[in-house]
Amino acid sequence: MPGSNAPRQHRTSRTGGIGRRVAALAATAALALTGLLATAPAAQAAPPTPVSASVARGYLAQLTVRAEGSSSGYSRDLFPHWSSQGGTCNTREVVLKRDGVNVVQNASCAAVSGSWFSEYDGATWYAASDVDIDHMVPLAEAWRSGANSWTTPQRQAFANDLARPQLIAVTDNVNQAKGDKDPGEWLPPLSSYHCVYTRMWVQVKHHYGLTVDSAEKSALQSVLNGC
Repeated sequence: MPGSNAPRQHRTSRTGGIGRRVAALAATAALALTGLLATAPAAQAAPPTPVSASVARGYLAQLTVRAEGSSSGYSRDLFPHWSSQGGTCNTREVVLKRDGVNVVQNASCAAVSGSWFSEYDGATWYAASDVDIDHMVPLAEAWRSGANSWTTPQRQAFANDLARPQLIAVTDNVNQAKGDKDPGEWLPPLSSYHCVYTRMWVQVKHHYGLTVDSAEKSALQSVLNGC
C-alpha cells in the first residue's frame, strides 16, 4: 500500500541524504585542504640563522668598547659591494632570490617577479625596486668601528658576506631611515624582530672584530637580556 511504503521511503531517503551530506562535506573538506595546500605561501627565505641569544651575550661581552671613530675618509666605494657571485648574478640579486618567495630572474639575473616580506616592518612587496638589501652592520658604522684600517679585499668580503647574517632584503624606506645608525640609535619598527636583529648585529661585529661604543653596547644588552 502506498501509505505503508511512505515511511520506509522516507527513512531510506533520509539515510541516503545523510550519507550524501557526509560524503559532500568530506569532499568539500578535502578540496579546501587541497586548495589551502596549493595556495599556502612558500616558507619565507631568510639570511643565515644568527647565533642564539646566550651566545650573542657571550660575544657581546668579548667586544672591545671604544668611542666611535671618525667618518673622515669614508666612502662606500672603499667597500666594493654587489660583487659578482657567478655568471651575471651579483650579491644583490643573490640576496633578492634567497630572501624572496617565487622569485623569477631574467637572463641578466635581475628579479622580475616574486614577493618579499620585510622583517623590519612586516610589509610585503611585489617589486624588487621596493626592496633594499641592508647591510646589518652598515658600511659607515663598520668604518667607524675599525674597518678603516682594513684592506680593500677585507672590506669587499664584509660588504658581500653571504655566510653570516649581514645582508637582508627589507623595505627600502625603512632601510633608508636606518641609514648608518647602530642599535643605540635605531632598531626595526617591528619590535618582535629586535631579538633576532641584535643577535645578527653582535654576531657580525664579533666575527669581524669590530668595536662597540658604550651606548650601543647598553642597547644591545637590554634587548638580548629580554630574549
